[in-house]
Amino acid sequence: MKTVSTYLRKNDRVMVMAGKDRGKVGKIKAILPGKYRAIVEGAQIVKRHTKPGPRSGGGIIEKEASIHISNLMLICPKCTDPVRISKKKLDDGSKVRLCKKCGEIIPVEKK
Repeated sequence: MKTVSTYLRKNDRVMVMAGKDRGKVGKIKAILPGKYRAIVEGAQIVKRHTKPGPRSGGGIIEKEASIHISNLMLICPKCTDPVRISKKKLDDGSKVRLCKKCGEIIPVEKK
C-alpha cells in the first residue's frame, strides 16, 4: 500500500465542510493515509453494537467514524477561519504550511 501525502496532521483543528456534521469543529485524532480519511473528535458519531467480551460489557457504543479528507478544512490559528493551505520550503530546507488568507505559518502541534 502506498503512502499518501496530505496537508492535514494529527491534532490539527478542522471544520467539517460536507455531510451530516457540516459546520462542526474538532481536532483530528488519527489520520488513515491509505484511505484518504481522518477521524475527527466529536464528528461522524456512529453506533456500534458489540458483544460482551472478557474486557468489555458489550452493548451499544457510540464512537467517531472516519471522514474523507476532502470534506475537511484546516482552521488557521491566527485568523480562526477555515482556510486553504499552501506549502513552502524555507531557506534551511524545512517545509512549512502557509495560510492562504493571512500568509501566516501554521505550526504542527505535537500534543
